[in-house]
Amino acid sequence: MAKVGLREWLALAPVFASGKLARYSDETGGPLGRFEADFSTKFGVRHTLATSSGTGALISALVAAGVGPGDEVLVPAYTWIATAAAPLAAGAVPVLVDIDHTLTMDPQDILRKITPQTRAIIPVHMSNMVCDMDSIMRIARENNLVVIEDACQAVGLHYKTKRVGTIGDFGAFSFNQFKNINCGEGGAVVTNDARLFARARMYHDIGSMFRGHLDNANEPPMLGVNFKASQIQGAMLNVQLKKLDPMIARMRERYDVMSEIFAKSAWIMVGPHNDIGNAAGLHVIFETSDEAKRFAEENRRGVYRLFDSSRHVYTNWQPVLQQRTGHPAMNPFHWTDRKIEYTPELCAQTLDILKRSCRISLGENYPVALVAYMARRMSRQAKPKNANLLYATI
Repeated sequence: MAKVGLREWLALAPVFASGKLARYSDETGGPLGRFEADFSTKFGVRHTLATSSGTGALISALVAAGVGPGDEVLVPAYTWIATAAAPLAAGAVPVLVDIDHTLTMDPQDILRKITPQTRAIIPVHMSNMVCDMDSIMRIARENNLVVIEDACQAVGLHYKTKRVGTIGDFGAFSFNQFKNINCGEGGAVVTNDARLFARARMYHDIGSMFRGHLDNANEPPMLGVNFKASQIQGAMLNVQLKKLDPMIARMRERYDVMSEIFAKSAWIMVGPHNDIGNAAGLHVIFETSDEAKRFAEENRRGVYRLFDSSRHVYTNWQPVLQQRTGHPAMNPFHWTDRKIEYTPELCAQTLDILKRSCRISLGENYPVALVAYMARRMSRQAKPKNANLLYATI
């Protein structure tokens, strides 16, 4: 989680003084325009659109890609509920896919869940754990599916040579208080496709042709909603963007220190990564759920069992599981060609992994020596009462 401090305060002063707080109140583009340009440069994409939230970014991307009624969208069973809610907001329905031990979408289950109605995949780079994008992109291209990367929980991370969120057709980012870039609430959509960008921009601003945009790739006006960000957010984001890579470097250093200590333990398995060379998220896996639960209870500072993470677990998505949206006549589940059913055991593999896994904060703002000390202490505490060796189920 990125910290906010004096530099953000100083960046806000000129915006307040100008009185130009709204998205389009500054004809030069203002701080928000500068952020979008700098974000595109840093992330190596052609188009960046700042939005009011990561959820707004996902919905704008889905609508821009033409996803709608009758379509199915593959989403992981472990993610913030917004990933599953976004397809419903676009008129489509989410189909839940198991995760594997990397905490990200299992490519094998993606293959099992594809139907003739599948239109898109939303792989989620969860808790700074990156997806197997090589496999996901191959599956998508072979099945003519749109890929919208949900990089909300891994802003700035790399998968091999590319930043996550820049590999698929769209990338969606969140800048809320708990993310790698923090302006309280905010988000962004990125794409390399001019037409998709024009559609997303129109949708996020109730038809942005009214704003004088003439670079809409010959796309006709399209009515939308209001997901605009403000110049206040832009001013903060410009400061936060400069902090991003140094923070990730600190996370990487502490990951190496902590994972090396945990790897020496007979009682903990360090969770696997799809790109270990860029790893900046740490989780550990136990043989039983009771051992994971005890480990989390004994290390409350910076440790939690993944199954206990509220609406990140699909079994807690009651509005989705019960298929309740807004007005009954506008319920996307009524527009599908086949009956969509969700059961508590639909993604049993996901539940098993989450019950036996704990996420560990890397403490990027703490001294490395303190982080190492905490890792050694946690490693000693991990010894189960029955002292059985692990790895039997991995």
